[in-house]
Amino acid sequence: MAQITQSQREIKIFRYDASNPEGGHFDSFTLEIPDETTTTILDVLLRLQREQDPSLAFRFACRVNMCGSCAMVINGKEALACKTNVAHLPAGQEITLRPLNHFPVIRDLVVDMEPFFRKYEETLPFYEPKEQYLEPVKIRPDSPERQEIGLATECIACGCCVSSCTMCHYHDGYAGPASLNRAFTLLADSRDGLFEARLERALQSCYNCRTEFNCTEVCPKNISGTRAIKYIQRLALKHPGA
Repeated sequence: MAQITQSQREIKIFRYDASNPEGGHFDSFTLEIPDETTTTILDVLLRLQREQDPSLAFRFACRVNMCGSCAMVINGKEALACKTNVAHLPAGQEITLRPLNHFPVIRDLVVDMEPFFRKYEETLPFYEPKEQYLEPVKIRPDSPERQEIGLATECIACGCCVSSCTMCHYHDGYAGPASLNRAFTLLADSRDGLFEARLERALQSCYNCRTEFNCTEVCPKNISGTRAIKYIQRLALKHPGA
């Protein structure tokens, strides 16, 4: 194997093809990266696909940390490829890329998000007003109610939190941090017309959480799924009949 120069990085990428009964493996690539400070992991993948292996499969769309499509496990930690700069990873060490945990792998770094969105739907993630309004309800941006849920509404459903959560591995029926975070934003909304039904759905999963804070640590939007889950548990104490 040729010696890697100072401006080169070795990248190990998980490869998987459902038609191959032998399962997945890692392929190693070497890439010249002159300026790591302006090069993201998504840039690396695009170059590898274009220059070395056109069969390499991964997802991306917006490239600006908004769509969540490029979520993967980078050096053992969930992150967005478009948000992760090569310069932020340990210098001189290989970079390891693999698909999200707890998701069926379709190919290489591409996972099937269907289980994620199915559980998302089960927690009633849509807004249903408790009364009909002729005009939009005004909620001031600086009101306590809006401040309570402000950051939580920024979730992009990338799946990083689910991948990092140990309990998602041990409990198939667990809705996961993203779904419960969405339920929290609606339960905290005074206009919510599905409070009892939504709380009942959410509580079925809330007690599977072991407060590991993994979801909070990896969220690319700095949302705390743990905070949302604990909020829902406190609601159950205030509304025991819900």
